[in-house]
Formats: sequence, structure tokens, C-alpha cells
Amino acid sequence: MQLDGIHHITCITRDAPRNVDFYARVLGLRMVKKTVNQDDPRAYHLFYADEAGSPGADITFFEWPDLPPGRAGAGMVAAIVHRVASEDALAFWEERLTREGAPVERSPGRLRFANPEGLAHELAVVETADPPLVARSAEVPEEHAIQGFDSVRALVADVAHSEAMVRQVLGFTPAGERTWESRGEHRGSRITFERAAEWGVQGGGTVHHIAWSAARADLDGWRERIMAVGGRPTPVIDRFWFESVYFREPSGILYELATRDGAGFAADEPAERLGERLTLPPDFEHLRDELERELTPLPDVRRWRPGAPAAP
Repeated sequence: MQLDGIHHITCITRDAPRNVDFYARVLGLRMVKKTVNQDDPRAYHLFYADEAGSPGADITFFEWPDLPPGRAGAGMVAAIVHRVASEDALAFWEERLTREGAPVERSPGRLRFANPEGLAHELAVVETADPPLVARSAEVPEEHAIQGFDSVRALVADVAHSEAMVRQVLGFTPAGERTWESRGEHRGSRITFERAAEWGVQGGGTVHHIAWSAARADLDGWRERIMAVGGRPTPVIDRFWFESVYFREPSGILYELATRDGAGFAADEPAERLGERLTLPPDFEHLRDELERELTPLPDVRRWRPGAPAAP
């Protein structure tokens, strides 16, 4: 059994309209699913990714407007690193993000910035054989587009215990100081652990969980491995577009194993129209009228897609 790096990363926002503007317009990602949190259906769950909604490019957000702002600390992913193609791409993003009012920090091969709620991101020029996972945007040239996840930086209370989980149980391999790589047949990505003395506070602008990409046929085997070291994984949960197992690693980070060979985001809407309307798993369809009345109206993402009419 092998994991294929990061499947998706799920975060928290307090402001879904602003979130859509930042990730779909500013960063040029494609909204591939506008739906609800299946454990809290009166909250949005928004998915942004490449054109196909591929594992390895999918950053998602729960909207909880009443939740206070959070703070990254032990037991949390603190920064998300995305790949880009070149230093020229970094220069494009430095200018674009600065123009949008996002503070940036440039260094060779890297650009650090935060989303409007303070969630830390980095863009990195990375040499890899992995195919680039790119979205088409009316505002971001393809040669400068974000190409999928490279890695995450995680804060933990006990680095050794967190490293033991990824090494001994999940099969990651060393990739630098306190850095571990998950690489399978299809793709790979990395996690770097840093010790933090202060525990994190989950809220707006923080990461809720990180999902690693697994084959459906392996989920039961992964559950057995996790239980063998005292972990407490959930049963396999059907999320309609994929299936998942959740558990907490030794410092409390919520990990998910999500299937790369699930139904996919085009299972219930045409691939060319992904994310344009509210879609609900069948078990929630009876709530549609109520949810469409209650959920906050969102920007029309079609305006930022190639071929959209020019703004008046």
C-alpha cells in the first residue's frame, strides 16, 4: 500500500464570498464543487482545484461565520506550499498579490503570502516529474498558474512521535531535516514538522485537516495499520465524490485518507460546469430549497473563466 501525497487540504473561512473572490479570482483556481459540509449541512463546503478537480490540487473551505479567528499552533498545519513553474511565475504573483493588498515575502524560489484571513501560503519553484495540475483562468496566464500542492508545514508538540506515525505507519520516506515525503505511483508531496510550544486555536484562517491520497481497495488495510499502533480511525465514510477515513496523529493534527479513485466531481454535474451551482449529495437533496434560501449568495465564478464576457 502506498499513499500518493496530498489529496486535499480543508480549511476554515468566516467569509465565503471573500473566500471565493480570493481563490477563484486572485489565485485563478477553478471552483470545482459548491456544496455543503456533510456533517453540518447549513455550512458551505467550497472546493477549488485544477481544471479536473484532481487529487493533489484541491483546497477546500468550510464556512463558519460565527467562529472566531483562529491561530496556528501545535496540532495544526500552519502553511500550505503550492508549486509554480519558474521565477517568472513568482514575479507575476509578487506583482499580482501586492496589487491585491496581500503582504508578500520573496526569496529565491519562494514567495510567501497569506489569504485575507491570515492563512499562510507559499509558492515554490519545484523540479518534479509530477504533471502540473493547472486551472484555466481569465486573469492568470497558464505559464504562471499554480500547479498543485508541493508540501505543508505542520506544527507539533512532539516531533519524534509525529515523524514515527508518517514513517512507520503511513510509509513516508525522509526528504530533508524533519521533512517526509509521501510518494506513490501517481504523485507525491511532503510534510515538514516543527515543534511548537503553544497549542493552536482552530478558527477562521486556519487548516481544519489534511487528506492523503489513497486507493479505495487499501482503506481497510490502512485502518488496521493505524489501529495496530493505538490510533482510532473512523469507519470508511462515503463522501459521495470520494470515500474517507479520519484519525488524529500523535500531536493532534486531523489526518484523512481520501480515495483518489472515487466517483469524482463530475459524477453529478457536467465537467464543463463544475462548481457553477449548488450541488448536494443525494442524502441532502431534500434540503435544497431550505439551504438555497439560507446560504450566503456567492460571486458568479463564471466571470473569471476563459471566454467570459468582459466586465462593463
